[in-house]
Amino acid sequence: MKFFKLPDLGEGLAEAEIVEWKVSVGDTVSVDQVLLSVETAKALVDVPSPVAGVIARLCGQEGDILHIGAPLVEFEGGEDDGTVVGKVSAHQQHIEDHFVVGAMAPGGTLVQAMPAVRLLAQKLGLDIDRLKGTGSAGMVTEQDVQSAFEALQSSGNEFLKGSRRAMAKAMEHSHQTVVPVSITDEVDLRHWRVDEDVTVRLIKAIGVACRAEPSMNAWFDGDTLSRRLFREVNVAIAVDSKHGLYVPVMENVAERERADIRHGLDRMIADVKARAVPREMLQGATITLTNFGAIAGRYASPIVTPPQVAIIGAGKLFEKVVFIHGEARPVRALPLSMTFDHRACTGGEAARFLKALVQALEAADA
Repeated sequence: MKFFKLPDLGEGLAEAEIVEWKVSVGDTVSVDQVLLSVETAKALVDVPSPVAGVIARLCGQEGDILHIGAPLVEFEGGEDDGTVVGKVSAHQQHIEDHFVVGAMAPGGTLVQAMPAVRLLAQKLGLDIDRLKGTGSAGMVTEQDVQSAFEALQSSGNEFLKGSRRAMAKAMEHSHQTVVPVSITDEVDLRHWRVDEDVTVRLIKAIGVACRAEPSMNAWFDGDTLSRRLFREVNVAIAVDSKHGLYVPVMENVAERERADIRHGLDRMIADVKARAVPREMLQGATITLTNFGAIAGRYASPIVTPPQVAIIGAGKLFEKVVFIHGEARPVRALPLSMTFDHRACTGGEAARFLKALVQALEAADA
């Protein structure tokens, strides 16, 4: 028998959730035939077969979360037990076996589990030596630990998966590494048309502000205390869905026309609803926009996603009274919130960026 293990999916990803199997036990598959779809870092990826053969066993169920290097498929035949190397996209990925920790269970059998799985069991208060493993050769998997924990719960707790799990880990990483400061302002919309496309205006204005203050359109490396400024403005746009938060990226917004941006937004929303956001659309963001005001709320403290250094939040439109030439008039206003990483940016740089953003949004001909 030969095993095909979950290949390295790139971008430093350590795990993936099985979304859908494309094959069944007993199927004869050809080289590069898609075996299954997995979701990791909020993107769906098709995993092809590296060899031709007959499927003897599927080493996981839909919804299971597997670490890189965990067995995916067992093939019939073959000369000796071993591992076949797979590929994702056009790049060959060689998989190294993980170090496995073993211990004797009360019945005298050897309990095997990866160190990360043992750590998870410890955090959840479970005795891993009493768990029955469903992995290869009886290995206790992360899903085994999670299932055992869920069985003990009476409150209906569920483990986060897919985009919700990726979001939770990203927010934890941000909390541990970023030094956040938030500032706010309001945009006077007296020159806007009634049917103005708010999101498109925001994206275009971010492009203008990044050109005026490039320090906010950057990546920061906390380990080396170095930053990289970008000329091209690639805006990550937070999109809410029933599956969780997705943040696809719209590239080079400063050079794109409004109609092109609207077309890109519509495509993003359709991909998110279909849970089919291409992996390449989740990469390369230099700054983020979250338009939470489309639902509710005026101001917020949005969270920066490293290595980016800034995120813009747009709140709910409201009316206020202003004095124009001594006369009180009602005008619409757009509240803005911005969080920046104070390790990478000064308060002055952040304030100049926000000022440029407000000016670009208030302009009648923007």
